[in-house]
Amino acid sequence: MARIDYDEDETSEDSEHPQWRRRLVTWVLAAAGLGLGFLIPYTLYLNHEVSERFGQLRWQIPTRVYARPLELAPGLTIDATTLKTELDAAAYHAGDGAREGTYARNGGRWLISSRGFNDVDGAVPARRLEVVLSGGRVASLREATRRQSLKSARLDPARIATLYGQKQEERRLVRIEEVPELLVTGLQAVEDRDFNSHFGIDVTGMVRAAFKTATGRKQGASTLTQQLARSGLLGIGREQTLTRKGKEILYALLIDARYDKRTILEAYLNQVYLGQRGAQAIHGVAAASEFWFGRDLRDLSTEQIALLVGIVRGPSYYDPRRNPERALERRNFALGEFHETGLIDAAEYQRALKAPLGVTSTPGSVAANRFPAYVDLVRRQLARDYPADALSGAGLSVMSGMSPSAQGLAEAAVTRTLKSLDHKTRPPLQAGLVVTDVHNGEVVAVVGSRSIAEHGFNRAVEAQRPVGSLLKPFVYLLALAQPGKYSLASWVDDTPVTVQLGKGKNWNPGNSDGRSHGSVHLIDALAMSYNQATVRVGMQVDPERIAALIRTLAGIEAEPNPALILGAVDQSPYAMAQLYQFLASGGEIQPLHAVRGVLDANGKAVNRYDKAPAPAQEGDAIAARLITVALQQAVSNGTGTQLIRDGLGRLSPAGKTGTSNDGRDSWFAGWTGDHLAVIWVGNDQNKETGLYGATGAMRVWSSIFSRLPTAPLKVGDKGLDWQWVTGTHTTDPDCASARRFAFVAGFAPSYTPCPAPEPIAEEESGGWREWFGFGKREEEKTQADAQPATPATQDETP
Repeated sequence: MARIDYDEDETSEDSEHPQWRRRLVTWVLAAAGLGLGFLIPYTLYLNHEVSERFGQLRWQIPTRVYARPLELAPGLTIDATTLKTELDAAAYHAGDGAREGTYARNGGRWLISSRGFNDVDGAVPARRLEVVLSGGRVASLREATRRQSLKSARLDPARIATLYGQKQEERRLVRIEEVPELLVTGLQAVEDRDFNSHFGIDVTGMVRAAFKTATGRKQGASTLTQQLARSGLLGIGREQTLTRKGKEILYALLIDARYDKRTILEAYLNQVYLGQRGAQAIHGVAAASEFWFGRDLRDLSTEQIALLVGIVRGPSYYDPRRNPERALERRNFALGEFHETGLIDAAEYQRALKAPLGVTSTPGSVAANRFPAYVDLVRRQLARDYPADALSGAGLSVMSGMSPSAQGLAEAAVTRTLKSLDHKTRPPLQAGLVVTDVHNGEVVAVVGSRSIAEHGFNRAVEAQRPVGSLLKPFVYLLALAQPGKYSLASWVDDTPVTVQLGKGKNWNPGNSDGRSHGSVHLIDALAMSYNQATVRVGMQVDPERIAALIRTLAGIEAEPNPALILGAVDQSPYAMAQLYQFLASGGEIQPLHAVRGVLDANGKAVNRYDKAPAPAQEGDAIAARLITVALQQAVSNGTGTQLIRDGLGRLSPAGKTGTSNDGRDSWFAGWTGDHLAVIWVGNDQNKETGLYGATGAMRVWSSIFSRLPTAPLKVGDKGLDWQWVTGTHTTDPDCASARRFAFVAGFAPSYTPCPAPEPIAEEESGGWREWFGFGKREEEKTQADAQPATPATQDETP
């Protein structure tokens, strides 16, 4: 029994061990099964995520708005200051003029190395140009390498705004071949030396990182692939947990298994987070290059590339604007890695170590909207073809007509002039203006507020104010379109006038100076802005025709009542610029446009708005020339004579002042051979300002055109016949009473020989000089010269 008991005990003990082992194996297998059961489906799910999200590589790319490219050509009116302004706006830098994006200057000779870009009419190649400026013009233009003369050349435009979608992320996609080689290899040297050999995670790198950390040289253990996975591209987030780290590793393994190293690296270069400006995140090396250095990625120096690579580790911590010491230390560390891995030699390493950080004091051209009034106009013109949600974040390139130099001068003129006009007895002044190119209808500058960067109410487009005498030239335009009845030499009556309005009501408009001027030539009635004479002409022309004309030329709807003759209609500076474009262009119907065209993400034009206007009809061109002649006299001897005293006679400008009742609104519309500007100055509360057109808006115009390179205004003689006139007949040029006028060819009055002069006693009053208006004009001009700041006798009040 004892033996049996022993055997039983032994058997029992031996059986317990295998049972325990079986349970352990069972538990392990069960756990493995459960793990695999979860891991395999989860891995398949992550693999699908990678395929869907990484494979498409679809970022929300902002739509960018560009200025017009500066087109250089022999004879172009431009000075050195303006050329430099244009180059600076387009992020060109002083250098050797051989490397793209640089320029070199030696006196009037400029070497400019342009960058290639896409414009509305196709790709524009990079070129190395030699530009010689002389006398405020382009004297010669050559291709610098081959010394070949060029008819024209375009420089890549400045970026003026960025239109974002829901996410405030600034991103500019680049292909890996567009990235400087040192940036590609330097990034790997600093962040992931074994990138080309590991399979998404780098165990060796982890060991090396631990060793460097122990020796005081910190280096992260994550590969570039892991950084890409956790950057937000795949939605992992930034929380520091084991779960997140495990997910990151799985993503990295899957990405490496599915995509080649080139694709992964290109995605990283476009995704990496490199800075922040308010709510705007800066992603990708191209956007970061502009944000930190104000430069195109291709223009970066060795030390700038090192800084860009260095701050990958922590853009906030190593922010070179806020923490320059940390940034410098980090940059020098990156330079050391470049040197250690043989990417740069010892001489370049030492040079780069001594170089400054090279960061701009303010963020580069990634600002969302530096020119709110102009961009507002861009949005309005695109709204017809692009709903707001389709435009923002769509990755389009909007090619506008803005001239950075003209925009800058317009902004400065508003700021400077309104400050000089501020007075404690005057309500706060505001302004709105539009500057256009008279050749093609492009809007080159817009100011919507005296606070230039102010978003919101755009006075250039939205302000509706009485235009006053700005409408008078179009009354006379209709009159001169009847050359058998009216000419610039026609006599018109500037005496008290009564217009019957019906229902027993009468209208008796007077002149702003409270005087009547008798019989005056039509050209003088317009140049001096006489209300009584204008009303007489306007009633003969018919207010219905005036209303129809401004509707045709500018889409302006106005009641065709007699008050329309003196500008009793509320309009914006933009609408009046559209109206005056007809005159400034020589009679062409030119729809104003801020947008030249829209390019898709591949640089292909999908919409163009820069179609050449139809040539002016012969009758329109002749009538526009006659009005231009009259408005040149308005500047030389009429309501705009202050421009001559300002030294702008060299431009032979044409212009018209306008003033509404009680000096609430001050207007001026004027043009040269290249540019038209329409300006309004007033008060948002419609209070009296005490300003006339000549003392408010015209001063802004003068400030702009005193500095803006623009060609003098030359009125062609085609269709015109210039004759000397005395009384109502043509005569000899040496006749003492003769005055020269332009007529529509074939409509000059008959010839009469010069009458023999008769003695005029000193005590006699009047005589022929007063009869023809000369005595009065001389008296008025003397008074105006004596009181240039109070041109009450020169401006008008309807």
